[in-house]
Amino acid sequence: MASSNETNKKRAVEFLQLVVSGRIEEAYSKFVDEKGKHHNVFFAAGFVALRKAMIENHGQFPDKKYTVKNVIGDGDFVAVHAHLDPGDGGRGMIVVHIVRFKGDRIVEFWDCGQQIPADSPNLDGPF
Repeated sequence: MASSNETNKKRAVEFLQLVVSGRIEEAYSKFVDEKGKHHNVFFAAGFVALRKAMIENHGQFPDKKYTVKNVIGDGDFVAVHAHLDPGDGGRGMIVVHIVRFKGDRIVEFWDCGQQIPADSPNLDGPF
């Protein structure tokens, strides 16, 4: 049987992949406790507001791709480091999503991102 840490890592990745693919309602019904909270400073508090923003984003970028690079789990917390390509021909973004689980539900959510520049001086690259 998988540890809860491994299970939470799989749940977090599946949630994010469902969201990026536009299956936001399914992602929420499967994984989100809507009484929880998110910390995205661009949207009103509450998972209802975040879901609305995710739906709008999918409408703007229906061809985006999400490539997971690293997943770190520590108890109820999972961090997913990924490449988000909006499908607009650009280089995309480095993103980190952090989720906190209570049982099998996401009760807290953080996200942060950084654009990938075309002319970075760092030869190690973003990943």
